[in-house]
Amino acid sequence: MLGRTDSRARALAVLLVFALVAVTLGMRLSYWQVTRRAELAAMAARQSSTTYAVPVQRGSIYDRTGTVLLATSVTRDRLAMDSKDQTPDQRAQTAATVNQILGYTGDAATTLTANVESGRPYVVLAQVITPDQADAIRAASGGSAPTAFGLILEPVQVRQYPQPGGAPNTTLAAHLLGFVNAAGQGQYGVEQYYQAQLAGKDTVVAAQRDGAGNLIPDTSSVITQGYAGKDMELTIDASLQMALEQELLAAWIADRAKRVSAVVMDPYDGEVYAYASYPSYNENDYQQLANTDPGVFTDPIVSTVYEPGSVFKLPTAAAVIGAGVVSPTTMFNDPGHLTLDGGLTHVQDADLKSMGRITFAKGVAYSRNVVASQAAMRLGKTTAQAAKALYAEWIKLGFGQNTGIDVANEVPGILHDPSVTPWRQIDLANGSFGQGMAVTPIQLAQAYAAMVNGGTLIQPRVVKAIDNQDTPTVSKGRVMTPQLSSTLMGLMRTVVSSVPFYRSRTLIPGYEVGGKTGTAQIWDTATNSWKVNLFNYSFVGYIARQPGHPDLVVALRIEEGRPTVIRQGELEMPVMSFELFRRIAFDAITTPYLVPEAAAAPPSGLPAGASPAPSATPTAPPAAP
Repeated sequence: MLGRTDSRARALAVLLVFALVAVTLGMRLSYWQVTRRAELAAMAARQSSTTYAVPVQRGSIYDRTGTVLLATSVTRDRLAMDSKDQTPDQRAQTAATVNQILGYTGDAATTLTANVESGRPYVVLAQVITPDQADAIRAASGGSAPTAFGLILEPVQVRQYPQPGGAPNTTLAAHLLGFVNAAGQGQYGVEQYYQAQLAGKDTVVAAQRDGAGNLIPDTSSVITQGYAGKDMELTIDASLQMALEQELLAAWIADRAKRVSAVVMDPYDGEVYAYASYPSYNENDYQQLANTDPGVFTDPIVSTVYEPGSVFKLPTAAAVIGAGVVSPTTMFNDPGHLTLDGGLTHVQDADLKSMGRITFAKGVAYSRNVVASQAAMRLGKTTAQAAKALYAEWIKLGFGQNTGIDVANEVPGILHDPSVTPWRQIDLANGSFGQGMAVTPIQLAQAYAAMVNGGTLIQPRVVKAIDNQDTPTVSKGRVMTPQLSSTLMGLMRTVVSSVPFYRSRTLIPGYEVGGKTGTAQIWDTATNSWKVNLFNYSFVGYIARQPGHPDLVVALRIEEGRPTVIRQGELEMPVMSFELFRRIAFDAITTPYLVPEAAAAPPSGLPAGASPAPSATPTAPPAAP
């Protein structure tokens, strides 16, 4: 017979152990729940609490009329996926379905399939999908919420540019506007320059994460109050912008050029009425272009410099006439070439021919390099003095510095300061006719505006109003007398009226026009030589409905144009720069409501000879060749 195994002492000991354990656990639990309750609650709150930025609407952009929408933001869907709970078969089915709906093939399909099969709790499959694609995703999932496949549709803001441009697969004013990237940051143009105003500021609210990690915003708990982006009206006219883009495309094709750019500006208040370059691009497809041809985003009007050639003879004229050392009737001897630096260097006219004794005005009209060089040398008793005076004129007219135009990525150009590196005679001569420095088209437009508006340097601008508040005109001060401005306009008129080669293809019946051409060789840094049969063709000029009162300034550049007729002193293209000017100027001056019906009075101090006269009845321009 077995003995008893129970024992009162043993039972008591076990009870005491359990009691001790219970007391210990109770004390420990009390320590965490009572003594450190506040600390633990704060730790838990920190782990589950966060903030959430409630996106605000980015401001829209309109043309100067306020009726043509150039840029706006719309809500689209981002496609993401939580594939951690999907079986391999489900993931494979999802990948096949989504690839079919999005139309992905090749590398794109392979990447999406890899993301689906990764098993990650969150992965983005497509940054933005179309409304039709989103509907197809919902339909394939069997309802409005595509969670059956683990798919997630997240609303996102997408920037759209609804106006087609003047060339195939472009949008209107692409270089001027720029675009907005996936992170909501403006890139290039107005979108980048005015990022803060257009983007506004997101409202930041408190948020919690549930047990599954899902974010639950508390919109009643605002941490930082935001504000919506501001709408803007540009200075450009949409109809003129379209016409300009079409003109540039036609010239680009005809001249087989690398690029063609132009800007149309009000010379009195700096408003830019049209602004374009071709090749251009479709801002709605910027992501694809960023991978294949990002160079197309660069804005040639403010971000690319070049040697302008003979359009720089007008700044030289401003310097020598303003200094009183030359007048339009001053006589010069033009032998066709000029020996400098003690016989070490020389300057030649394009045709290598002599024109004998001619006036300075005729030398400018026929673009004689020798005359411009001789005139520049009269600015001082020494080369150093003359170089200092010419350089000072360039600075005064805004070259070598940003114009201040409200477009991103403007560059100041390249000038060589003679006080830092002394000029030789050849440097002075080259500078007098636009070689040996580099400028932008917008700088040329600004300088010529000052030369025709009575002598005031005006900052160009492309935004007319922000949130219905007009932007101000910014004057940089008077840079020449009204009398000198009037004289320079006379030189510009002489260029296009006295030279038969220009006259027949530049003048517009019923309007006064003036300007200056420029044809410059292009240095190839790769071969360390001049490019063969490729030239930069420029024209900067004005058009006026009333004599002596320019309404518009047009600056244009045909980059790497290919002449079809090559003779000494003659480099003919199907569309020459002055012909393109005529087309653009006529398009601009006849754009309805662009310029006031009655021209304003000339600026204060303008000479009596430049006062407005009754406007001639405009007629259609001669047919373009």
